[in-house]
Amino acid sequence: MSGRTAPPRVLTVAGSDSGGGAGIQADLKTMLALGVHGMSVLTAVTAQNSLGVQGAWELPVAAVRAQYRSVVDDIGVQAVKTGMLASAELVEAVADLIAGTDAPAVVDPVGVSKHGDPLLAASALDSVRTRLLPVATVATPNLDEVEQLTGLRVESESDMRRAARAVLAFGPRWVVIKGGHLAAGADRAVDLLTDGSREHWLRAPRHDNRHTHGTGCTLASAIASQLAKGRSVPEAVAEAKEYVTGAIAAGFALGGGIGPVDHGWELGRRTRDGAAGTG
Repeated sequence: MSGRTAPPRVLTVAGSDSGGGAGIQADLKTMLALGVHGMSVLTAVTAQNSLGVQGAWELPVAAVRAQYRSVVDDIGVQAVKTGMLASAELVEAVADLIAGTDAPAVVDPVGVSKHGDPLLAASALDSVRTRLLPVATVATPNLDEVEQLTGLRVESESDMRRAARAVLAFGPRWVVIKGGHLAAGADRAVDLLTDGSREHWLRAPRHDNRHTHGTGCTLASAIASQLAKGRSVPEAVAEAKEYVTGAIAAGFALGGGIGPVDHGWELGRRTRDGAAGTG
């Protein structure tokens, strides 16, 4: 007897976070929560907890390439998401793999962890600009990553528009400039999605919760999950923003530092709603 039809498939190409809040762990939790089948290509292993990154070990390019080919050639993908790609060699290898894959790609140009630990070699920045961003359907830099990539410091919404133009010049079809770090006193968290001609300003309540580890990984994975389900880029980003906003609101303390967002917040709400409906 045959099983049910497989859900849309999404592949994350990223590093491991041993603390479970970011990296491939966050990606796979997000994909499960959003109803797609998550698969992974591990690029690096980190020793990481709520206090920071204590160590990182990059995988060989051959191991990354073999994992990717193994999944894509047999199972296939409807979207690819990239995260931590520590070296220029890894960035270039992954860019080549994505260029040969007929699926949308969401590139999270991870440069620095939530704790300020560098996750990308300075020598790899140029490869991100010239090789990886040109194959991206959507790029999702935060304000620190925008400054790393373009040299532009973003302090206002008009700066976000300027930054978006600078990132788009590297070749992605769309860019989301994540304004979560903008004007921390403001009551709204604003992101700008644009392809250079259309602008979508996405605003959401700013939650007073320091437990936001994994936000960037989670947003990029949520966008990839929605693209795999056939959403347009504006629809995918809007739905991903809504999911991440809920996850941030439900973020919880873990260890002695910054805790993670709650990837299962929506599943928990559905379970509670279902239980209430049966009472």
